[in-house]
Amino acid sequence: MIETRFTRAFGLHHPVALAPMAGVTGGRLAGAVARAGGLGLLGGGYGEADWIAREWALAGGAPIGIGFITWRLTASLLAQCLERGPRAVMLSFGDPAPFAAAIQDAGVPLICQCQTLDHARAALDAGAMTLVAQGAEAGGHGQTRGTLSLVPELADLLAARAPETLLLAAGGIADGRGLAASLMLGADGVLVGSRFWAASEALVPPGFHQAALEAGGDATLRSSVPDAVRGLDWPAPFTIRTMASAFTDRWQADPQALRAPAQAATRTAWANAQAAGDAANGTPVAGEAVGLIHDIAPAAGIVARLTAEAMTRLSSSSVQKYPRGERAQPPRGADSPPSAPDHPAPEV
Repeated sequence: MIETRFTRAFGLHHPVALAPMAGVTGGRLAGAVARAGGLGLLGGGYGEADWIAREWALAGGAPIGIGFITWRLTASLLAQCLERGPRAVMLSFGDPAPFAAAIQDAGVPLICQCQTLDHARAALDAGAMTLVAQGAEAGGHGQTRGTLSLVPELADLLAARAPETLLLAAGGIADGRGLAASLMLGADGVLVGSRFWAASEALVPPGFHQAALEAGGDATLRSSVPDAVRGLDWPAPFTIRTMASAFTDRWQADPQALRAPAQAATRTAWANAQAAGDAANGTPVAGEAVGLIHDIAPAAGIVARLTAEAMTRLSSSSVQKYPRGERAQPPRGADSPPSAPDHPAPEV
């Protein structure tokens, strides 16, 4: 086990949360992560109530939470989901304030995904218990900040303003090295997407999985092509990271042309490619971490592997973790002997 404030707050065995990926994180995947000792979050996505009800049942009674795309969430759908007693509610891509009071009144922890410091400040104003610092390496929608600098910057913000608030790192984290690094950067755990996108329980066609296994991190890009072909009006400045394909190559220069009535057949062909797992003519939604994914594995095994690898890295590292908000001192002069570290290593 790696014990952190996140594991203690949520009663987990592993400081790992499952990203609530729209259309991918169904009940079987969320339930598997929860039973393995992580935080399983169902992908509520664009707010399809029937899909959510069906997939919630498939979690088999495991203690799962749910995540929503905030700008598509409605008060009535949120109320339905809160009646199920979710382990947590995660809001992403929009102002959480209109929904925060209902979540908190239900006694459910609020998690807010943030891509900028302003997002983090808004989440704190809304009373979020946990923030997710999402870097641009992540698959799916996001912005432009990198995980490596965003996580410690949000850690510093929390240390100064809300030290009791938990912090998860997200974006490009697919193995124990990423978990260990996130803890070193000041996070209390990680939110993992692409590695679980490649889980056997994920709602992903085999063709997309195979394409990911053959790809490296260079084979992804940020664009608005998938949003345009689906007719989704995502608010600026959010774009989506997917694997590159012949389809994105064709439409990247002018994605909005896909919305034209004359492209109806193109949109249908794309939808068929998505359903069939045709990675050349579709757009698999995965992040730069595809270069670190080498198998399609059960979610429970992925959770255990993440922690085991991180424990090995942390226990063998001479680098010490600085408590949140405390910075490393400047290098000492050549004539000054090094001092012994006076901060504890991460809890393992």
